[in-house]
Amino acid sequence: MSWSTVRFSKFLSLILRHNPERIGLTLDEQGWANIEALLDAANRHGVPLTRERLEIVVADNNKQRFAISVEGQCIRANQGHSLPVDLGLSAIEPPEWLYHGTADRFVDPIRRDGLLPRRRTHVHLSPDEKTAEAVGRRHGRPVILKILAGRMHRDGYDFFLSDNGVWLTASVPPEYLQVTSWPD
Repeated sequence: MSWSTVRFSKFLSLILRHNPERIGLTLDEQGWANIEALLDAANRHGVPLTRERLEIVVADNNKQRFAISVEGQCIRANQGHSLPVDLGLSAIEPPEWLYHGTADRFVDPIRRDGLLPRRRTHVHLSPDEKTAEAVGRRHGRPVILKILAGRMHRDGYDFFLSDNGVWLTASVPPEYLQVTSWPD
């Protein structure tokens, strides 16, 4: 079986965001894993990952999902964890509007309950409609939601900006949502 860059990226997402125990790996409190330990564990579990391939996956990932530490010894996911990790992000003031892409089948529950992190630690928001549409398209016919982020912030909600440009917040109550784009 051939391993592509996409398959390695999906494997890293699973291990570094959700289930490091699957291969016997341990993350520290900030979500970092020792690269040598990751490579050893991956190979023991049938994933032919090398340092070179790992660096290619990190560099070529268009969403910049992963980061290698400054000293080059550790790797982590930039966001999207279902595990409790402290990414060391400070709350900052967001732009007045942020966006969230979803599939049309999820709009009614979102209008009722707002945006919830579900299995993740944060709700993910995009800085622009184009990115939000691409995210929504992955799940079906896309709908773009406009988030009144500036108003939320002024009302006491915290926002964080991950290293790869994804905005994070704990949840978005329905009163801060507007549906801006329906599928054609």
